[in-house]
Amino acid sequence: MSVQPFGVDASKCFIAGQWVTCATGHTLALTNPSTGEDLCRIARGTSEDIDHAVQSAQAALAGDWGRSTAVERGRVLYRAGQLVLENLDVLADLEARDVGKPLTQARADAVALARYLEFYAGAADKIHGSTIPYLDGYTVYTLRQPHGVTGHIVPWNYPMQIIGRSVGAALAMGNAAVLKPAEEACLTALAFAEIMQRAGLPAGALNVVPGLGAEAGAALSAHPGVHHISFTGSVKVGKQVQRSAAQNVVPVTLELGGKSPQLVFEDADLEAALPFLVNAGLQNAGQTCSASSRILVQRPIYDQVVAQMSDRYRALKVGPALSDRDIGPLISNRQKNIVESYVQKGQDLQIAAAADLPPDLPVGGSYATPTLFAGVSADHILAQEEIFGPVQVVIPFEDEAEALTIANNTPYGLVTSVWTAQGARQMRLAKSLNAGQVFLNNYGAGGGVELPFGGTGLSGHGREKGFEALYGFSALKTVAARHG
Repeated sequence: MSVQPFGVDASKCFIAGQWVTCATGHTLALTNPSTGEDLCRIARGTSEDIDHAVQSAQAALAGDWGRSTAVERGRVLYRAGQLVLENLDVLADLEARDVGKPLTQARADAVALARYLEFYAGAADKIHGSTIPYLDGYTVYTLRQPHGVTGHIVPWNYPMQIIGRSVGAALAMGNAAVLKPAEEACLTALAFAEIMQRAGLPAGALNVVPGLGAEAGAALSAHPGVHHISFTGSVKVGKQVQRSAAQNVVPVTLELGGKSPQLVFEDADLEAALPFLVNAGLQNAGQTCSASSRILVQRPIYDQVVAQMSDRYRALKVGPALSDRDIGPLISNRQKNIVESYVQKGQDLQIAAAADLPPDLPVGGSYATPTLFAGVSADHILAQEEIFGPVQVVIPFEDEAEALTIANNTPYGLVTSVWTAQGARQMRLAKSLNAGQVFLNNYGAGGGVELPFGGTGLSGHGREKGFEALYGFSALKTVAARHG
């Protein structure tokens, strides 16, 4: 399959500005989640290809890219953003086929990629050092400089968005990047390489090596020539990445998922809240690190909220990605089996509602039934573990203190939302909730390219998005000049 109109051969790696066959010549099948059929073959990169990519990045830093100014880097990113917008429909089609998400959601991801590139294009020359008052006879100032070669291990659920917020920020700061996309979905990562080249990015400043996580991903996280690792994915693999990077004393940004709650108090504006309560949990079939999988509702309105959420569940339409219904398939049959096993663990609970799967779904597709559980205790496995599928639980609470206890009663801490009209309660909870982001009377704020994003606990550490990402992809240097 050619990644049209880019002319990319999906079976190759992108290294040093060239499309090259991986060292072993081996490939992997890429599956269409909507049908179960093969989309194409992709390169099965190994440690040898990663080493080639790292050397290419090092050469770029020693050459034109390393000498580029912030303004020049910004212009490259801006041109790339414009190319994304010009090819929006093609990129959306690739992402929909590759990931299985509805076409409208894939298109929104392509728009978000362009927005990340635009934001970091404008921010590239806005990262300033500072002067520090010090002893008489000294002038002290700070510089922010790139780490060098940065490694980016990107998951399959939001390839375009995560490439934008990770690789975009790294390039804006003057790093050279090696990108390892997920073996389940990497077509838009390959297209992105071609876009960046057309935008004028020097050869070697971005390298893309598809392959298995246990081979290419492990080699990237352990490579001694990589100076910073950005990883988004599971807690299990995140721990492995951090252990590997620690051998080289390399900083790591980890975004590992969550069990994000929404707290709904009896004075909440339910008309405003209800779309968020459902959509924030089911977007991309629930395969979202910040998915709102726990809905905490104050008892006086509990039955009402469950009933209204149930109505929305029963109205959901499930179908192949290109049919552009509410929910598409999961990424794979393996993920479908995981989700279904969790649903089985909830058979002792009340199933408040479940969407109907239409009889005409492709037999080989990875479709799971969107399911809403009610009357769930805070310590039930469905309320504790990340399911990564279209499953939500509704948990009752009595008062603010109990809501806070339940919300903080998981090892995760990524996103939380609070629905209440009381300003004082909003401020108390925003301060006390264990989460990297807290939304008051909304959830997600439209994606928020400008808003720092990251978590606590098992949700990881470090921050992406906004200016914080640029700080993370740079090292602070202090210069103290003694002049008498």
